[in-house]
Amino acid sequence: MKTFWIRTASAAVYVLLFLGTLYSGRLTGNALLGQMIFGAFLLFVTVGCTYEFFRMVRQQGAAPCRPLGYLYAVATLLLFVAVPLMGLKGFGLMLMGYSAFPACFALSAITQLWYRSEQPFREAAYTLVPMLYAALPLALMSTLVSDLGEHALLMVIAMVWVNDSGAYIGGSLFGRHKMWPRHSPGKTWEGTAFGVLVTLLLALFVGPLLVPAIAWPHWLALGLLCSVVDTLGDLVESMLKRSVGVKDSGRVMPGHGGFLDRFDSLLIIMPFVYLYIHLVL
Repeated sequence: MKTFWIRTASAAVYVLLFLGTLYSGRLTGNALLGQMIFGAFLLFVTVGCTYEFFRMVRQQGAAPCRPLGYLYAVATLLLFVAVPLMGLKGFGLMLMGYSAFPACFALSAITQLWYRSEQPFREAAYTLVPMLYAALPLALMSTLVSDLGEHALLMVIAMVWVNDSGAYIGGSLFGRHKMWPRHSPGKTWEGTAFGVLVTLLLALFVGPLLVPAIAWPHWLALGLLCSVVDTLGDLVESMLKRSVGVKDSGRVMPGHGGFLDRFDSLLIIMPFVYLYIHLVL
C-alpha cells in the first residue's frame, strides 16, 4: 500500500509539473513567458536524460566525452526553443540540426585522439546519442507548441498515456500471446491491440475538438502512428536497460524510475509526429 501511494504522489507531481509548465503561458497571461518556462522544463529533462544515459553506458565500460555530450544536447534544446521565439519555423531548423550530425560526430571523434579508449568510434557515437535521442525530440515538443498550440502536444501526450494504459489493461484481461518476450516479457499482442483501439477512439473523438486545424482522418493516422511507435519505444527502452543491466534508468521519480523511463515513448514518437504534421498535413 505504501508503494502505491508513493507511485501515485510521484505521478501526480510529474503530471502537474508537465502540464503546469506547458500551460504556463495561459496561466500567466504571457505567451512569451510561458514558452520560456516550458523551455526551461525541457532543458531540465534534457540534462537529466543525458546524465542517465551516460551513467548507464559507463557502467558497461564505455567512456564517451561527457562535456561535449552535454554541450550538444543543451545547445540543441536551447536553439530549438529560442528560434521560434524569433518568429522562425522549426522544420528547417530540425533539418539543419540533423545535417549538423556529421560535424558533431567528427568533433567527437577528434576528441578521442586524447583518450586511450580501445573503441574510439563507439565512444564518439555514444557522445552524440543524448543529442539525437533526447534533446532533439524534446526540442520538437516546444516547436510543436509554437506551431499548433499547447493542445496539440497535450493530445500527443494523451494518446501515449491512453495507449500505455489500454495495453496494460487489455493485456491483463485478454493477454495470451507474448509479443516480444526477449525485450519485454509482459507485452502481449492482445494488450497492444486494445491499446491501439482506445488510442484511435481518443484521436477520433477528442483530437478534432482540441485542435480543429487537424482534420479527423489525420487524427486517426496520428493515433495509429503514436500507438505503433509508442509500443516500439517501450521496447527500445527495455532493450537499452537490459543491455546495461539496470531495471530503471534513474530514481528521480520514486516508484517510476528516471527521466528516460518516463519520456521513453515520447522521445521516439515526437520526430515521427512532427514529420507527419509538416510533410502530410
